[in-house]
Amino acid sequence: MPMHFVTHGSGTPVLAIHGWTPDHRLMTGFLEPFFARRAAAHPGGPSYRRLYPDLPGMGQTEITEKYQGSDDMLDAVQGFVDHMVGDAPFLLVGESYGGYLARAVAGARPEQVLGLALVCPIGTEARRSRRTLPPHTVIASDPDLMAGLLPADAAAYGDLAVVQSPETYRRFRKEVAPGLALADDAGLVRVARRYELTTFPEPGAPFERPALIVTGRQDDNTGYADVYALLEHYPRATFAVLDRAGHNLQLEQPVLLDAFLDEWLDRVEEAAAR
Repeated sequence: MPMHFVTHGSGTPVLAIHGWTPDHRLMTGFLEPFFARRAAAHPGGPSYRRLYPDLPGMGQTEITEKYQGSDDMLDAVQGFVDHMVGDAPFLLVGESYGGYLARAVAGARPEQVLGLALVCPIGTEARRSRRTLPPHTVIASDPDLMAGLLPADAAAYGDLAVVQSPETYRRFRKEVAPGLALADDAGLVRVARRYELTTFPEPGAPFERPALIVTGRQDDNTGYADVYALLEHYPRATFAVLDRAGHNLQLEQPVLLDAFLDEWLDRVEEAAAR
């Protein structure tokens, strides 16, 4: 099945894979402003073609009976790479479940993936019930904001919000909520029965290209401890645990995330130049 996607820019491909139930807007929400700022700061520097697909059953991509588990989701992503990138080198960015799939893509294409960036990715334990997670914590509360929300909005936003503010809520409504409303719940429940990939995403050989792994100290969805356990597989990785950040880290710590992405891309470009 073809996947709906949006693309921006030209140059070296960057594949950005969103998490479970949102759609491509989660990724465009923080990556497009980042790439715009970087282009302005580095005129004449390398350019990038950003590719933002909707995973099957999410956004505008249909999910069929063919999709019975995460292996089928990974096959769809690999097919998208074959069709849209081919054999060309590319960069890979994954968030949450998208980070889980991105790890597997990088493991299967270590010579093709120039760099890997993971934001709040799933770590060693795919199943949430087995993950090492901190308790749900609200660092910055806004009772007036929460009291003014519709119950459904308060639940969807509040379940993950570590920093409650008009700005994080505005971005949640713009970048996350539209995808949640489009998700095919029945199809995703079917896939969730085989949520774990048959083959662990990291093969035997370490991934030797520049990597970035950014996690939230208060992320009670994917956590940080199980992600840290992956670090030895990525000898060129910067690993960060950001305070005042939950699973929507890109909304709650945007300045720090931009800084880490900037430094990661510097390393990717340096390695490519060599």
